[in-house]
Amino acid sequence: MKQTDKTKALAGKSQEELKTELAALLKEQFGLRMQRATQQLTNTEKLKEVRRNIARARTLLHQKEQTAQRGQS
Repeated sequence: MKQTDKTKALAGKSQEELKTELAALLKEQFGLRMQRATQQLTNTEKLKEVRRNIARARTLLHQKEQTAQRGQS
């Protein structure tokens, strides 16, 4: 899946779905960090990918919150 497809898939989600996705990604990142610390992580690229997906989710969540606040003002 291309990066733009991942971004489009995340952009189509609501704020609550993004929060759920973000929590799952943070748990996955924690698990990967523990695997790296115990020398069990074989695919180190996965850690980088998860970190970027977390950034994408946080960015979209922040953007949706900003547009919601502007709509209320």
